[in-house]
Order: sequence, then structure tokens, then C-alpha cells
Amino acid sequence: MRYLLVLLAIVALSECVVNYGRVPLIKGKTLRRLLKERGLLGDFLKKHEYSPSSKYRRLGKYAEVADEPLTNYLDAEYYGKINIGTPAQEFTVVFDTGSSNLWVPSVYCKSIACYLHNRFNPSKSSTFQSTDESLSIEYGSGSMEGVLGYDTVTVSDIVDSDQVFGLSTREPGLTFIFSEFDGILGMGYPSISVDKATPVFDNMMSKHLVAQDLFSVYLSNNKEDSVLILGAIDSSYYTGSLHWVPVTVEGYWQFTVDSITINDEVVACQDGCQAILDTGTSLLVGPSQGIDKIQSAIGATETLLGEYEINCNKLSSMPTVVIHINGREFPLTPSAYTLEEDEACISGFEGDSSFDLWILGDVFIRQYYSVFDRANNRVGLATAV
Repeated sequence: MRYLLVLLAIVALSECVVNYGRVPLIKGKTLRRLLKERGLLGDFLKKHEYSPSSKYRRLGKYAEVADEPLTNYLDAEYYGKINIGTPAQEFTVVFDTGSSNLWVPSVYCKSIACYLHNRFNPSKSSTFQSTDESLSIEYGSGSMEGVLGYDTVTVSDIVDSDQVFGLSTREPGLTFIFSEFDGILGMGYPSISVDKATPVFDNMMSKHLVAQDLFSVYLSNNKEDSVLILGAIDSSYYTGSLHWVPVTVEGYWQFTVDSITINDEVVACQDGCQAILDTGTSLLVGPSQGIDKIQSAIGATETLLGEYEINCNKLSSMPTVVIHINGREFPLTPSAYTLEEDEACISGFEGDSSFDLWILGDVFIRQYYSVFDRANNRVGLATAV
């Protein structure tokens, strides 16, 4: 309690105030993070009507707001921890809004990728239920095969019993060999779930385990500051107001982009186009024709490896790429759409001739706090802090 009073005094002396629920910043850290580092956050939230989390806890005995920390691996992967089974077996997963199935490696799998990651052992869980159903998923890069089972899945403080998930039996190719995470937890709509397996968040909603039928994501450039918030919107992670965008197709988190401009000239999506907000994609991906125009406008040149390289010394003179969504502008500055790899600067845009949708991946989400609202089938976007 003494540390809590000291921290609150620091806030007062530095003339920081709470505005509309936003937590003030102290030397680059939020009060929430400082309290959490000292093990005081839980007690603070219980005693004070301070954050969005605390007010929603009154809605029901089982309704929860849960913060799930995400680890940023080289701005390419964001993953968090979940537990499966009784007693719990721990896994790291990408919380992927571009898919809807949960799967992890299993002891049945003999692929190299499985041996390099944590594997679920059904025989060590007293709550596991097997099925005879098979599972096969193709991603933009990588694939998996497996079987379906049921068990208790715990994400942060939320315990989701009888959750269907995949146990991989085969993970071919190189993609999952080199991944820092074990598996994938899809956060998309049920309509794109392979084998009609109920997604984890749908199970949480139907059992009233979350305070609101929405989740939100803050992705940071730092390794440890990113978070998935289940059941709430936390205004300490953004500035200004949320801009709401209706979902056009309930599969991916899909909506309409009005246009994409550079220096007030349309370079792509001239008559509007469809896009998805995808936490499981590192870059901003679009049809090759539109992406090629963007690469040319920002001065990116293709390398022998197929990447587009940017002169790191010219970032200050490069243009801002503006994505227009539902009547509002969402600019991406050169520092936002450029990735640093081995002392080189790489374009965060990528063309894909096989896909008609634009994919606003982590390059975009790092700049804009994102709310995925299932209750109202809409996406909320605001400038991230």
C-alpha cells in the first residue's frame, strides 16, 4: 500500500491527471504498468473505479475483463500465453484475427516443427475429450493437419471449458519450424472456422465469460508492451476518439477502404476496396497492381530476394501513405511503414496477385489501437499512444 501511495503522489506532483479514463504517462510508462510491475495493479483495480475493466466487472459474477500480454518478436510476430488441460499445459499462440481455429502442436506430431515447440499431451489432462474428426488448415504461409479434441482453455484469467481445438499431427514446410510461437488462436468469425469448430471468443461470449462481446489490441514497437484486452476498451492506449467502421462481411474482420493516397493523389482503391484487419499478418498486403504503385511512389526497389528495400537515409523526405476508411484519414508515415532488418530498411508493403482483399496487418495496427466489436459487428480505430 505504501508503494501505491508514493506512486499516486508522483502523479499529483507531476500535474498529470486522468482524462476520460485515460491513464497518465510517467517517464514513458503508464501508471497501470508501474503498478503491475510492483504487483499492486490487482488491489488497485479492486479498490478504485478507475479503469474500463473495473466498471465492467459489476455486470455479472463470471463476466471478466482480461489483459493478455503479447510479446513482440522483431515486429514480425506478436504472441501470448495460454493454458490447455488439467493440470495446465502452457503454449504460446498468435491471437490471429485473420483465422478462427485454435490449434497447438501435439505429441502425435512427428514434424520437425513440432519437436521444436511445446506439444500437448492428451494423456496428461484429466479433462481432455477426444474426437474422430480431422483438421486441415492452409494459411497464407504454412499449413497444418491434425485432429480435433475438447479441453479447458485458459486465456489470462478467463477459463473456457469444453473448448474445441486442434492437435497438430503434421506441420509441413519451414514456416512453423522457425516461428517463435507454438500455435495459433483464431479470433475471426465462426463462418471461416475450418470444420465449423467454435472459435474461442465465441465460446467465451456464449458462456458470458467476457464483460462485453468485444476485444481490443494494442501493438507496440517494444518487446513487452503489447496487449490483447478481452471484454473491454482501454482508452489509456490511444488518443482522440475511436472511429467506428461497419464490418461488411462476417468472416474476416472485413470492411471498406475508400481509397489510398500519397500527396493527395489516389494510388490504389480508387473506387473503394475491401480490406481486413489482421493481427496475424506482419505487413500491409494488397493486390500487386496497387502495391506496385505504392512501392514506386515511396522509392522502394526490389531486391533479389523479392523484398522491397528503402534507403534508410531518405526516410525524412519520403511521403506519407494515407488510408481513407469510412470518411477518416489514417496516415502511415515513413517510419511506420519501414522495417529495419540487418541494418537495411525494408518496405512494410507487400503485393499478392492471388488475393483481392487488402490486409491491414501489424504495420497498420501498431499505429492504430484496434477494437473488434462482435456485439455491433464493427471495428474501432484510434491513434495509438
